[in-house]
Amino acid sequence: MEVHHHPNLHHGKKPWKEYLLEGLMIFLAVLMGFFAENLREHISDNNREKEFAKALYTELKDDSVVAAGKLNVRMVKAQELVYLHNYFKDSSLTVLPRRFYKSFTIGAYLINRYAFEPKDGILSQLRNSGSLRYFKSVALQKQLGDLSVDINNMRYRNDQEYQYFADPLKLFLLKHFDFEWLNQLRNENTSPNIDNAFSDYMSGKIKATGSILNVSSFDRSGAANMMGFYRQLIVSTNSLQLNNYRVDNAKVLETLRKNYPLD
Repeated sequence: MEVHHHPNLHHGKKPWKEYLLEGLMIFLAVLMGFFAENLREHISDNNREKEFAKALYTELKDDSVVAAGKLNVRMVKAQELVYLHNYFKDSSLTVLPRRFYKSFTIGAYLINRYAFEPKDGILSQLRNSGSLRYFKSVALQKQLGDLSVDINNMRYRNDQEYQYFADPLKLFLLKHFDFEWLNQLRNENTSPNIDNAFSDYMSGKIKATGSILNVSSFDRSGAANMMGFYRQLIVSTNSLQLNNYRVDNAKVLETLRKNYPLD
């Protein structure tokens, strides 16, 4: 019977330096993997931060333009309310100057086009998803917090203005405003822009005529006070809530420009 000889499979102990080298190699491999993963996450976070900053900047920059435009037209509305306040106190209620119904419409009837509704879609998304953590600037995070407060205050003020329009102003308009004048203005207007319609009306191109309805029950003092209070409401919003939003909006835009490559 043939006998097979097997090699000796027993190995001697490795030198301790070899064990140390193998351990060191494993440690370095794990360490390099850790650094690589951290670097990948860091690059990914930086990219997200830049994307969020750009989106936020675009939204706030567009809103700053809208806010400036709304402030301008709201100042015009406030001036028309001054005119109405003075007119209702002692001017003729039956022989109306051409300016009267333009002022009556802008000051007391039109409301939505004079309300500033701040946009916060991107900011809300960042806040609700926890993505604000990507912004490393503590100053920027504080400024965004201030801006969020301004947005809430602006919306609350919008609600107050609308509530005053709904009652008592709307009831006053239903009793005394001549909506036939507004229908004539719109029928004769060839432009979708109401400001152009007012301009054509004041120049005489549009011949709409109107009157104050129910003159016999018209309360001069009450009407004047109503216009005066409404003006104070508009002016107060302009100087407080709207101004605060514009100031904090500008601060955030400035900080974003300083920290990120934005156009």
